[in-house]
Amino acid sequence: MKNFYKYLSYVFIIISIVLLIGIISESTARDSKEDTSLDISITDEIQEEVDLQEEVDVVTVLMQTTQGNITLELDRANAPITVENFISYVEDDFYSGTVFHRVIDGFMIQGGGFTEDQVQKETKTPIMLESYNGLSNTRGTIAMARTNVPNSATSQFFINVVDNTFLDFQSASQPGYAVFGEVTQGMEVVDQIRLAQTTTKGPHQNWPVEDIVITSVTILE
Repeated sequence: MKNFYKYLSYVFIIISIVLLIGIISESTARDSKEDTSLDISITDEIQEEVDLQEEVDVVTVLMQTTQGNITLELDRANAPITVENFISYVEDDFYSGTVFHRVIDGFMIQGGGFTEDQVQKETKTPIMLESYNGLSNTRGTIAMARTNVPNSATSQFFINVVDNTFLDFQSASQPGYAVFGEVTQGMEVVDQIRLAQTTTKGPHQNWPVEDIVITSVTILE
């Protein structure tokens, strides 16, 4: 009988050890699973932030014209107000049917304000000039056109066909013109447009003899 109780004690001890190991293993597995899940969650969150930052900083648009397509990369990081303004016109389909109404070889091509029959389209409220953003009016960049009043840009823009650094911000009395992006594809189309024969139509000088129409401007995903 004494040996029997001793045997039961051994069995009890063995069962207790087995149960304890099972509890520890389950707890470890659960902790490991939770840690892995946390790691994945953090990784996804960081990736989402990176993707969001890329989306904020760079906007690509496709400008289709009767002379060919021009792809532009807009610099939202350095010209946020100007880029948002341009995008708002794109989303309203404002530019469809407008023309490059002022073309000067050796300088720039300007568009975004007039239709083929020389009617100036109604625009939104003028925006603040962002010419101090460090971007330069070099060949292939796109900038906002304006009047002699610094904060007067609305929808019209121009693409520099040569380096026009004299248009950059110099001082408060020479605020320059705000660059907000650059041509990434289709510079050959820009060069084709700059070589167009021009004339005077009504009050407008340097208007192409054959209208160069912007058929659409769309944001690329």
